[in-house]
Amino acid sequence: MKALVEHLARSIVDHPDSVHVDEALEDKTQVLRLSVHPEDMGKVIGKQGRTAKAIRAVVYAATGKENQRVRLDIVE
Repeated sequence: MKALVEHLARSIVDHPDSVHVDEALEDKTQVLRLSVHPEDMGKVIGKQGRTAKAIRAVVYAATGKENQRVRLDIVE
């Protein structure tokens, strides 16, 4: 899952080397924290959050398991 988020984020930002995804497990939920270069924050979030929603939709669809919980946080 981490590699998927990194690939998606790197394909839309101007500074792909600054993309980092941290993975953690919190209360049976896999938490992915995406951090990008400050100049790319707007590109990852998108207009009215549409890009962030699209990335989350792909991540949720990729889990393929109804009982597995995944959360994607975009952090500075």
